Amino acid sequence: MNDLAQFEYINELLQIYGSLLTKTQLKIMKSYYVFNLSLSEISEELNISRSAVKDCLDKAKAKLLNYEENLKIHTKTMQITDILEKNDVDKEVKEKILEVIDNGI
Repeated sequence: MNDLAQFEYINELLQIYGSLLTKTQLKIMKSYYVFNLSLSEISEELNISRSAVKDCLDKAKAKLLNYEENLKIHTKTMQITDILEKNDVDKEVKEKILEVIDNGI
């Protein structure tokens, strides 16, 4: 998986499992993955060291990957989306299912 794909994947996991992180982890992860702030920008904003930001990102990322490994919500969501795309499903039904998926299962 290339860097951009990995970044996108972590961002998707953040959308699914973000509420399971601590408030600080969530804030730092959103700053980095959603708002695309640098480690230096985040450290200045939160008045903590750059290495503390990096450590927090690494720990939170590991948590997100662990949640996905155990719960597989992202994997199942992608499988459902793939099935809907590959099969002749009523457009209205398909849109409603995708809406439920987008809003969180």
